[in-house]
Amino acid sequence: MSIWGKIIGGTAGFALGGPLGAILGAAAGHVVDKIKSNARGPQIGGHDPRQIAFATGVVVLAAKMAKVDGHVSRDEVNAFKRVFHIPPGEEKNVGRIFDMARSSSDGFEVYAHQIATMFRGERAILEGVLEALYQIAMADGELHPAEQDYLKKVANIFGFAEVDFERVHHAFTASDGPDPYEQLGMTPEASDDDLKSAHRKLSRENHPDTLMAKGMPPEFIEQANEKMARINAAWDQIRKERGIR
Repeated sequence: MSIWGKIIGGTAGFALGGPLGAILGAAAGHVVDKIKSNARGPQIGGHDPRQIAFATGVVVLAAKMAKVDGHVSRDEVNAFKRVFHIPPGEEKNVGRIFDMARSSSDGFEVYAHQIATMFRGERAILEGVLEALYQIAMADGELHPAEQDYLKKVANIFGFAEVDFERVHHAFTASDGPDPYEQLGMTPEASDDDLKSAHRKLSRENHPDTLMAKGMPPEFIEQANEKMARINAAWDQIRKERGIR
């Protein structure tokens, strides 16, 4: 069963806990109070709470992002559905979470902090959350200044340095495509061996199977494949320019 078929309900909310669990509980018509997050808790219908946290976190943070420029465009709605791979029968349930989060008086920070805590040390997973938000924000062809400011604040809570945020930012906004060295976290001054090592490391960390094992739901596999494609394209460009075999 799709993760969206299990994500609504008191069981998912209680197992997840924290502010994200409270949103799930409220969306399901339950009240969830004083629950602590438990990243190693029981599985929910075959889904680890970390998968529930990833999916719910993107929905909630996307809902909060929708408030910063005052409207949600049709392109953003379509990107939302594409990124999340929401089956037709589950759209209302996911919409309930979105609407609940958007109308909540809580700031986005509490949700971002819970995600950062659950995925502490898992940079590739946290980047996956940020990249999903970028796909939604850029769906209408432009990034509103308020959206960029919001995304930067989320990145700060996730523990990203300025250079890390800029790498993700340019991957989605650069008019002539992302800089290949930047995408590998390197500079043109790096040696061939260092570039090879960087590519191997990023390939291991961002392989879809690795990401799913660490908490990215299978429903986000397309996004993971796109990330790998960017990494490999950057390496291929550098390799050809330098004549690296």
